[in-house]
Amino acid sequence: MTEPPRPPGEGYPGSPSDPTSPPAPPGSYSTPGEAPAPGYPPPSYDQGGYPPPGGGGYPPQGGGYPPAGGGYYGGGPAPAGYANNDEKTWALVAHFGGAAGALVGGGAGGWIAPLVALLAKGNESPTVRAHAVNALNFQILWSIIAIVGYITMCIFIGFLITLAAWIIATVFGVIAGLKATNGELYNYPMSIKMIK
Repeated sequence: MTEPPRPPGEGYPGSPSDPTSPPAPPGSYSTPGEAPAPGYPPPSYDQGGYPPPGGGGYPPQGGGYPPAGGGYYGGGPAPAGYANNDEKTWALVAHFGGAAGALVGGGAGGWIAPLVALLAKGNESPTVRAHAVNALNFQILWSIIAIVGYITMCIFIGFLITLAAWIIATVFGVIAGLKATNGELYNYPMSIKMIK
């Protein structure tokens, strides 16, 4: 059950705006970003004397908004190897999405997710661009190999080429995604640098 709103100027008992509380000793007022003086609760933020929803205390520096440019905010430090969670998410989209595309597309569809990651965030983040370009180069090569396998499937070797491309593109995409989870840039083996 919630308490009804208080008239302006009436804070919660013991707050600096409470007329029955003793005045704060000189020099004990806290500045934004510091803890309140001992024995005094934090100052109120609204005219009713209630602390802000979801927490109390002072708002973070900068007015409580995330840093400009979409930097990481709240919940702890940024993941290792990334400036923020958004970068990590897009790096994982490039690698795991490439593996999933290769798996579903029979080895030939793994290039779609890395291309999406590159186009969506490659210009904003050098980290995402590096991950997406590595995944895209690898997946394009193995998609071409899978397509050659499909074309030559009328002879038995085409089946083996397609199967090998499907397995290799999927397995190495998953390995790269696991490395990207830890913030490492994975250099795919058996890859050609077609995109820089």
